[in-house]
Amino acid sequence: MFAADEVGRRRHWSDEDKIRIVEESLRGYRQGSTTARRYGISRSLLSIWRREYRSGTLGAPEAGRGFVPLVMESAPSAPAEQRSREADDARIDITLTNGRRMTIPVSLAPSHLAALLAVLDPR
Repeated sequence: MFAADEVGRRRHWSDEDKIRIVEESLRGYRQGSTTARRYGISRSLLSIWRREYRSGTLGAPEAGRGFVPLVMESAPSAPAEQRSREADDARIDITLTNGRRMTIPVSLAPSHLAALLAVLDPR
């Protein structure tokens, strides 16, 4: 039974809590409903958080804040053999809105990049 002041009251979940709850719900077969009940949230809310987690937007800055400019720099042309080696070691330099810079391999999965950005440049 709920106390009178708890009925209809909205809770605020931090991004860290949401991520922890989602990861717990993904640990085993059919854990979504069980996890939702354990934390007193609706299954549909957990489904939204899981979708955002998979797309890398859970805990990311809110959409609609505008575009971040992408600056492409061209590199001088190199022989084919050297280009092949460079492709294996290809990296992307990213300057975050908070001024931090990071260099990542081009092979980094988008979900991992989203998780890194959520930690390094939270809004």
